[in-house]
Amino acid sequence: MYGLYAFDLDGTIYRGDDAIDGAAETVRTLLARGARVVYLTNNSAATPAGVTLKLEKMGIPCEPAWVYGTGPFAAQLCRDRGYRQVNVVGEPALHQTFAEAGLNPASRNPEAVVVGICRTLTYEMIAEAADLIRAGAPFIATNTDATYPMAGGRLQPGAGAVVAAIQTAAGREPEVLGKPAPAMLLAAMKEAGIEPANTLMVGDRYETDILCGQAAGCDTWMVTTGVVTDRPDGQPGGANLRELLN
Repeated sequence: MYGLYAFDLDGTIYRGDDAIDGAAETVRTLLARGARVVYLTNNSAATPAGVTLKLEKMGIPCEPAWVYGTGPFAAQLCRDRGYRQVNVVGEPALHQTFAEAGLNPASRNPEAVVVGICRTLTYEMIAEAADLIRAGAPFIATNTDATYPMAGGRLQPGAGAVVAAIQTAAGREPEVLGKPAPAMLLAAMKEAGIEPANTLMVGDRYETDILCGQAAGCDTWMVTTGVVTDRPDGQPGGANLRELLN
């Protein structure tokens, strides 16, 4: 039993709009046992309020303060660095997150370019972002996940596909904020007042979720309900979240 359980979302708690079997039961049981729960997502289109509403519809307990996403994290990073004019390549939710943080997300003369998942990406958007980066604007990627899992076992292109297009055109490597970088998990532990030794990171991707937990000094647990069907040798985990309760 750990004091804090940090769950990935896509492929761990849900696929698309469908809760993964056992997710609601597992979260409710852990909370009833006195543990704390947070959710960490690389999806820059996910807002704390949106994630909370989505999980509540699935019968999964959540509050906005439990959600750590790369969108709000990127906006806070820009604020901390004094970037007020930003060119955001991303979903409307990411633009809204930056606007609510007091930043201009549609600047043509930006102090930084921030790239996340963008389902309406165009050639012109790639060209503009690449031009700005080549001209010297810092290049920040919310994450580089190549795909994300949907209902029915489908995979769709993730932010990594968008970042790769702009990176190729600009000839510059981005600063990547999301998992496997441990910053969001470290922030969650700090706010909860719980040490790494008493925290478990749970996810479906070794190269993001598990490496994030390891980098933060936490134990890790991997499910095979997302993009992979097996675990690396020696990696603790199970076929679904119910096995976490055993």
